[in-house]
Amino acid sequence: MRTSVIAIVVSTLMTATCVSVSAEEYLSGIDWLEPKIVEPGKTDNDPPSDAIVLFAGPEDVAKWENGENWNTEGNELVVGKGGIRTKESFGDCQLHVEWSAPTPPKGKSQQRGNSGIFLMGRYEMQVLDSYDNQTYFDGQAAAIYKQTPPAVNAMRPPGEWNSYDIFWTAPRFDENGELLSPAYITATHNGVLVLNHFELLGDTPYNRAPEYKAHGPKGPISIQDHGNPVRFRNIWVREFTPAQAAEKEDESGSPE
Repeated sequence: MRTSVIAIVVSTLMTATCVSVSAEEYLSGIDWLEPKIVEPGKTDNDPPSDAIVLFAGPEDVAKWENGENWNTEGNELVVGKGGIRTKESFGDCQLHVEWSAPTPPKGKSQQRGNSGIFLMGRYEMQVLDSYDNQTYFDGQAAAIYKQTPPAVNAMRPPGEWNSYDIFWTAPRFDENGELLSPAYITATHNGVLVLNHFELLGDTPYNRAPEYKAHGPKGPISIQDHGNPVRFRNIWVREFTPAQAAEKEDESGSPE
């Protein structure tokens, strides 16, 4: 009987100790700045309140160099003569683009519904009609051109609208032009994850291996003219800044 009582007391003490330990809340010790409030769009495709709208109608052609040489049809922008690029530059960002391949489809492989989205004017995510259209895999829709295919082919039929949501981390260079960190991209095609924190090997030319050449922290967003009347609409971008910790003051009262 005495042994049972002792066992019960020991068990109760152990339980109380566990409860006490588990009740201690972990605190990171970081004093975070309050995240700013951003109103989301009415749908996942609509621009949130802090987005920069790059194209939503004919009036937005003025935001693009050479935009006057592309055609506008309502809220659609149709590939014309020569590529276009934004007059504004961007670094780390979230980019939304909707596009539609020509219908009826003409040509095959790289000659069918070909265009491209270039981050910072030099890193291409391919636009191509990849619906029932065989081509080299690192050149199909949603590929990082000549570097990696998308994980899956999420293409809709010609004439239907596709969406790209791109999450871009710009490369960093030191003051001597040496690469500090490469570019990374995560992207969805029609809501399907196709690129997951892919590390780019450099730029994306047609005729040589990729390489990094030092450039500024920001660059334009470009859309390619490949001779096919691909349509675009609802293009917007958000500049991205990670959550920030508050500056700490030293003993003198100055920020560290």
